[in-house]
Amino acid sequence: MPESGVGSAASGGARLLGLIVDLVIAALVTAIFLHPSLQDPAAMQEFNLWSGGVWAVISVLSAGFFGFTPGMGVVGIRVARLDGAALVGPPRALVRAVLTFVIIPAAVRNADGRSWLDRLTGTVVIKMR
Repeated sequence: MPESGVGSAASGGARLLGLIVDLVIAALVTAIFLHPSLQDPAAMQEFNLWSGGVWAVISVLSAGFFGFTPGMGVVGIRVARLDGAALVGPPRALVRAVLTFVIIPAAVRNADGRSWLDRLTGTVVIKMR
């Protein structure tokens, strides 16, 4: 991989911003069907549970079939397989989503910029532009 520019490892900041955009999109989609009520903890718990599910579906389908989530597309990054295959595929995308939900595997990175979840799934998040 190149040191910088297109095809280089994405920064942690870009990855975090992409995740935040994805979470906001999931909450907005959930709000279409289930209205949040900030004064009702049970309603908010249900809203948050559904938002997490919507985020998982968006993440697995878009990363699995297109190589990036909507949030990743906004910040100009994507997931690539190290073996050169064109698609990440739903199974790897599902593992990535589960490990992102756990947080620690997504946050801990090594010197080449790859997180634990990247290493476990044989992927890397790279810059598209």
